[in-house]
Amino acid sequence: MSDNAQDPKREIEELEARYETDHEIGEQNINPLGLDLHNPVFAVSALLILVFVILSLLFPEQADEGLGATRAWIGETFDWLFLSAGNLFVLFCLALILLPIGRIRIGGQDAKPDFGVLSWFSMLFAAGMGIGLMFWAVAEPVGYFTEWFGTPLGIEGGTEESKHAALGATMYHWGLHPWAIYAVVGLALAFFAYNKGLPLTIRSAFYPIFGERIWGPVGHVIDTLAVLATLFGLATSLGLGAQQAASGLETVFGIDAGLNTQVAIIIGVTVVALLSIMRGIHGGVRVLSNVNLTLAAILLLFVALFGGFIAFLSNTGMTLSAYAQYMWPLSNPVGRDDQTFYHEWTIFFWAWWISWSPFVGMFIARVSRGRTVRQFVTAVLLVPTAVTVIWMSAFGGTGLDQARDGVGALADGISDSSLALFQMLEHLPLTTVTSLLAITLVLVFFITSSDSGSLVIDSITSGGKTDAPQSQRLFWATVEGVIAGVLLAVGGAAALQALQAGAVSTGLPFVIVLLFMCVSLMMGLFHELKLIRLKEAAG
Repeated sequence: MSDNAQDPKREIEELEARYETDHEIGEQNINPLGLDLHNPVFAVSALLILVFVILSLLFPEQADEGLGATRAWIGETFDWLFLSAGNLFVLFCLALILLPIGRIRIGGQDAKPDFGVLSWFSMLFAAGMGIGLMFWAVAEPVGYFTEWFGTPLGIEGGTEESKHAALGATMYHWGLHPWAIYAVVGLALAFFAYNKGLPLTIRSAFYPIFGERIWGPVGHVIDTLAVLATLFGLATSLGLGAQQAASGLETVFGIDAGLNTQVAIIIGVTVVALLSIMRGIHGGVRVLSNVNLTLAAILLLFVALFGGFIAFLSNTGMTLSAYAQYMWPLSNPVGRDDQTFYHEWTIFFWAWWISWSPFVGMFIARVSRGRTVRQFVTAVLLVPTAVTVIWMSAFGGTGLDQARDGVGALADGISDSSLALFQMLEHLPLTTVTSLLAITLVLVFFITSSDSGSLVIDSITSGGKTDAPQSQRLFWATVEGVIAGVLLAVGGAAALQALQAGAVSTGLPFVIVLLFMCVSLMMGLFHELKLIRLKEAAG
């Protein structure tokens, strides 16, 4: 047999050997009290978090000022980086759908999905941005329309054009760009874990670039950044959820919505999240996600019908056209005339999505085995964006119509973002019932986020293990609640700014990580495609 005849077999063996590694992160584990921890990542992450919590509680004013100054500096210095990276992630995901690598199946060509389509999508969406949509769906577009949050592209507020721009800008913040960020991280983690046999942790996504060095200091830094970004991104969402739930309780029951109530909500929901963790993914977060999807559909249908169904249809068309019209101007970092809007909102949202990406990406990876790359990216990128168009058209459109027509408190702008949803519901039938439903949704989204987040952080800090002791997930769920409470306490009256500053501060270093992740993922996917084609040719 000639050497040429042996080449395909030899090439297959060489390609398969490229990802063979005898190293397991678990070799460095420590096991006090029966725990299974990856020492460098867990120890450094826990220490940094402990230092932040202690210093913030001892020096709350200085912490608030420091967070605010850091956010301002990052926004002014790296605004171009956040915006350009967001655009690149969208284009990268569209390329994944169109290129031949889209046929690659996560887990191997014979892998079957672990979850049905509906359960998969409900978990994806509940983890992705549930609390944020509840909090901002009314507040954000109305805030732009009434000029309380600055105006997109400098368009004068209170006009029909500004309503159009408000819907377009809100969709820009909640549409393709954030889900592209999630898709990049989720696909990278799923592919390298289930196709290449690497641990399910962030560092594994960089094996094509760094090789065996990912098991050393380079990998430790990457995973530690992922833990910190996840914790502060989650804390931002949990803090927003606590604020909104407290405002809802004040609206319905007259309970004071101050810091004590918000902290009590965080404690209560964290306890429920711990119980959900103890039931596991199938009995906990999957069940809660399905419940939330049902409740969200009921509330959405109610607002669409009783807010005026014809108006809802009109607002849906306006949202789609505005999104298409304003996407490019809002994506352009050069020559902006809307600095307040640009820095206070777009840069914050981009940093928030990036800081959330290790959490959402890894959770999506955990539940996406058996999908092809094309199915995965299409579902993660396009389906949630389509649902968000409908959601924003119903809630944001109804709030905008009330503001435009001088109906209720929204006509005067957004004095308290956490109240906006309930102020809109006040002028629809069954206010008490729908407000209670909204509070329930916020709380259950709160629980699923905490549950999912602890799953992800535990996976990273245990070296990529998916079967680490349950007590570790309970620990991280507790830490998430503590950080959210501390940021609320530090911020005082300006708690929202403190939460946003925390997310922006951790989002900056991780945007660099994500850009390198795109390169590494593409290298890995083309390697896999070449291997598949060689095996098919060899029979």
